[in-house]
Amino acid sequence: MQADLLLFNGRVYTMDPAHPEAQAVAVAGNRILAVGDDADLRPLLRPGGQALDLRGRAVIPGLIDAHVHFGWYSMAIYKSQVDLDNVPTKAEAVARVAKVARRTPLGQWIQGGGWNKNIWPDSSPAGGGSGGGFPTATDLDAVAPDHPVALEDKSHHATWINSWAMELAGITTATDDPAGGEIVRDGAGRPTGIFLETAADLVHEVVPGPDVQTMVDALLQSVTQAHRLGLTGFHDPGHPTILSALQVLRARGELGLRALVHIPSDGLEAAAKLGLRSGLGDEYLRIGGVKIFADGALGPQTAYMLAPYEGTTDNSGISTHTADELGDLVHRAHKAGLSVAVHAIGDAANRAVLDAIENARSPILDSPTLPDRIEHAQLLHSDDLPRLVQLGVVASMQPIHATSDMEMAERHWGRRCALAYAWRSLLESGAWLAFGSDCPVETLNPLAGIHAAVTRRRADGSPGPDGWLPAQRLTVAEAVHAYTLGAAHASGEGHLKGSLAPGKLADLVVLSKDIFRIELMDILDTCVEMTVFDGQVVFENEK
Repeated sequence: MQADLLLFNGRVYTMDPAHPEAQAVAVAGNRILAVGDDADLRPLLRPGGQALDLRGRAVIPGLIDAHVHFGWYSMAIYKSQVDLDNVPTKAEAVARVAKVARRTPLGQWIQGGGWNKNIWPDSSPAGGGSGGGFPTATDLDAVAPDHPVALEDKSHHATWINSWAMELAGITTATDDPAGGEIVRDGAGRPTGIFLETAADLVHEVVPGPDVQTMVDALLQSVTQAHRLGLTGFHDPGHPTILSALQVLRARGELGLRALVHIPSDGLEAAAKLGLRSGLGDEYLRIGGVKIFADGALGPQTAYMLAPYEGTTDNSGISTHTADELGDLVHRAHKAGLSVAVHAIGDAANRAVLDAIENARSPILDSPTLPDRIEHAQLLHSDDLPRLVQLGVVASMQPIHATSDMEMAERHWGRRCALAYAWRSLLESGAWLAFGSDCPVETLNPLAGIHAAVTRRRADGSPGPDGWLPAQRLTVAEAVHAYTLGAAHASGEGHLKGSLAPGKLADLVVLSKDIFRIELMDILDTCVEMTVFDGQVVFENEK
């Protein structure tokens, strides 16, 4: 067999322990034909084939984002209304809503998100419970009285709405908190406009979502952006219309990325009846596990903790399921041949997930073909650290959360932070790491995630040369492994992708700098020069 594409004169980091570095890669069709020295691979190029001189640049396998809300991200860049990401004050956030309200026809919904009360100096307390410091419906009513408004916070675990939206959702003082959620109330028991965890579902039921065609159009735009960042695959927690839209693109041959899509927990029964099993699909689109929430998030202090948050005596966050409920969900998923992907941030939530997975294992049931995974795993108790490898659970984590959250984590978790974002400890325990972005909560750029993983520092260098809790730093090779082979292992496709080896899918990335050899802070100044997906050059930097 001859090669259609030859990349030569480079530094190829294969992630293949049998052949970790090379000079050249030969591609035939959509598969890697050979990896090796220039002299050995040049004769493989067919007449008329394409030869690309790398001029000494670094090559790594195509990067895979193991946790990205790709549907939300796609809609945000395609049809965003109110962008509140990094808005420094509540007043500025309200002003942005006012600006959108002035150009939006009366009665139409205003949507958006990204707000973060933890960086706002002008947030006033909003009642008891978890509500301190949250904005209110009154803030929105003042600038958008003629529109229903729904705004997600940065973590997507708190929803801020106005009075009209509450009226449309039928929410009153008499509305009870749903299991696993909280309607934040004022001193008189009236809803303030903030809905935490499952309580937000009361709102989401009336907020209009995109149809399939709109999602298709949005995905086409975001796939192009993903290629510019070196991404060739992603795992999506399951936007309501993304699976349908991805199937449309797959049928048209326009998917452009390899996608694993999880099944929302409320679809478990339907999936089991249909006989869907984790791993169904092909090298472009596959069914993942059942996405379950075990708790909330650090930002709104709803992550479920073994002990109360620092400075409090009664707030240990929110457990979105009882132990019995969580165990039942995991058991039913396994019985149906479905793995689970469980959101857990607090140490109590992570323990509850591991308990549920351990208790659900049965010798009489067929094991799901994909490994179970914990999404985020941001804080672990030392007793639970070895349990992931014992149970074969993948730690699906997002490195940039550590650098974004470090002050907030110190403030709310204190000394418990020793095992916060504990990549090194997990890796040394033998657990698999699969890295992602949690975009649009954080940036989609995987090089920013690699930088965070190896430095535990922000772009401005804070908190100092050693980074935050430097004992948990990774090497560049370990971080890239988590974005490649680690993510491929999580989707049951380690034999297909994640490293550059003969027979594997031809997905690879050419970088402007050799991130394995430069100063670690310079990783942020590195860009993608070329992305090859399925054996085709899908992005090339023309600078």
